[in-house]
Amino acid sequence: MSTAHSTTTPPTPRRDPHSITQLGRTRVDEFAWMKDENWQQVLRDPKVLREDIATHLRAENAYAEAVLKDTESLQKTLLDEMIGRIPPDESSVPTPDGVWEYYTRFEKDAQHPLRVRRPRGGGAEETLLDVEARAKDFPYYALAAAVHSPNHRYYVFAEDVQGSEVYRIQVRDLATGELCAPPVESTTGSFTLSPDSQWLFWIFRDDHGRPSRIYRRPLLGGEDVLVFEETDSGFFLSIGTSASRKWIVIERGDHDTNETLLIPAEHPERAPVVAAPLVRGERYTLTHWNDHFVVLTNRDGAVDFQLMITPDTATDRPNWQSFVPYKVGHYVLEATASQGYLAWAERCDGNINLYVVPQGVAGDVRAEATSIRMDEPAYDLTLLGFPEYTHSVLRYVYQSPTRPAHWYDYDVKTGERILQKVRDVPSGHDPEHYETRRLFATASDGEQVPVTVLMKRGQVLDGSAPLLLYGYGSYGISMDATFSVSAFSLVDRGWVYAIAHIRGGAEKGWSWFLDGRAEKKTNTFTDFIASAEHLVAQGYGQAGRIVAHGGSAGGLLMGAVANMAPELFAGVAAQVPFVDMLNTMSDVSLPLTPPEWPEWGNPLEDEAAYDRIASYSPYDNITAKPYPAILAMGGLSDPRVTYWEPAKWIARLRDVAFGGPFLCRINMDAGHGGSSGRYKRLEEVALVQAFAIWAVERSAA
Repeated sequence: MSTAHSTTTPPTPRRDPHSITQLGRTRVDEFAWMKDENWQQVLRDPKVLREDIATHLRAENAYAEAVLKDTESLQKTLLDEMIGRIPPDESSVPTPDGVWEYYTRFEKDAQHPLRVRRPRGGGAEETLLDVEARAKDFPYYALAAAVHSPNHRYYVFAEDVQGSEVYRIQVRDLATGELCAPPVESTTGSFTLSPDSQWLFWIFRDDHGRPSRIYRRPLLGGEDVLVFEETDSGFFLSIGTSASRKWIVIERGDHDTNETLLIPAEHPERAPVVAAPLVRGERYTLTHWNDHFVVLTNRDGAVDFQLMITPDTATDRPNWQSFVPYKVGHYVLEATASQGYLAWAERCDGNINLYVVPQGVAGDVRAEATSIRMDEPAYDLTLLGFPEYTHSVLRYVYQSPTRPAHWYDYDVKTGERILQKVRDVPSGHDPEHYETRRLFATASDGEQVPVTVLMKRGQVLDGSAPLLLYGYGSYGISMDATFSVSAFSLVDRGWVYAIAHIRGGAEKGWSWFLDGRAEKKTNTFTDFIASAEHLVAQGYGQAGRIVAHGGSAGGLLMGAVANMAPELFAGVAAQVPFVDMLNTMSDVSLPLTPPEWPEWGNPLEDEAAYDRIASYSPYDNITAKPYPAILAMGGLSDPRVTYWEPAKWIARLRDVAFGGPFLCRINMDAGHGGSSGRYKRLEEVALVQAFAIWAVERSAA
């Protein structure tokens, strides 16, 4: 239990050494007691948290608040600035479906939106779901899937009221406005409806927090029938319906391997059939296109993926034919189809290009395709697909660090391009006042690491500007060059804001991901350090005046670089940081441990994996040397990175290292994504930025 005498004194949690031996190796964990043995119940009901742990977390929160007390007015100012960049009564671009068009709309200053529809071509708006009203009784509220039934009669939504990602599915009758079916409990939030609007397919979340079974039940209630049971604890499950509404699609797999099962939508009560049997190391995703499937796959050594095509009556691998061949340096991300056209997205040189071809195209498909790309050094294109399968209009979003999101509808048949919406910035924004640059840092092995920089136009590059460097670098997730309503609060104060596109992400293709995982994971950390050093060398900042920022697996990055190169940083902000890696990857009861072994290795069975993880796990590599100020933020009901990881990390930092201060803030009402609500979640962003400003000013004092 903490024995802090005041909120200005760091908590001193008890040291209770716990010895762990596996694979002939022994480690000692003095703070293992912070993991509640009933953590699964805590996820569902945070009030049952063991009292000694709750007392310690409250003490940590009080200490962090006291240390950062002088930043409270700055936090409020930053928050007000960020809110000022968000339209108070924003609406989404309507999505047409039959005689209706569906959209979301925020009423002035609301935290949560209205889900609404109106007759196509104009007419009175109908409310499908008032999320703000539904959220008012809970400190946390979030939706996963929320869709109308194909017959437009019902609205089905999955809600989480505590941040644990355990969702309840509800069905609302749009004629009466009432909930009209028994709720479906203990779900992952993923579901789909049969095109005849009769059946609900949903995924069960077991006591380990894993998606383990798919059930089918009548939409308005009735017996749950088991459709599929996942026996591999390392596999995720997803379910959906093809845009053609011809197939119900189940996907199972991990980061390396997957398999697709199909149910004909005309016969939703049939058992699912495997499209192509699982082959370890191969991934494939199916897009239905009339009487064919387009297959996005890494088959035959296509590291950056290719598109193949096969009849929907013959889906096994021997029938797959080349469509868009593999091309080195062209990472094929996804495909989407309408009746007459196919579109896909490719990442090349760090940016995304879109391509569209008509049905019946032959020869060199890339050469025949219409391309959509932008003339900026760094930007993002998001392929939203064809809103209606029978139409030729393709929707996409363009944005860059200096330019807010632009929604376009592009009629690929006529060539007409219509700007549907530009994201408004109510407080004012002139892109010409800012500049985006794409730099390349040389990694320790010679690789060129892309770095995106946002700064004021005319920024003097003499090293005097404080620098925030953001990174992630895991799971093949790319940190795209998007518009941020929060980054400008730093940039307008003379900061340089940078994103390091390090290995472990897929900014330079899938091989970029493979070069930053498992036995090559340390490339992620050294790439980030090389990015910081390059920015210093080019005058974008200076050592000791950089703040590093990352979350989740990016929090692992933060912990690793704090251990490896603490002298570079004035501060490190780590949100929901995955820092207790060796213990977490050795605990099979946790939701993500078996599914994560392909990413990190299995330290329970593989000695090399144990030694590798032990060599960089942030919690296990803290040493007695000066560290920068560190802010670790967690969520009590987080099933992905459990609350005890940041709590233990900060406790051991205080116990072993010097420097700091080391601050831990646990959101007692939320999970992995932090607070819910479009404004509420910005409070944590404002805290991170205030900490960054405070850390740099403190380092200069």
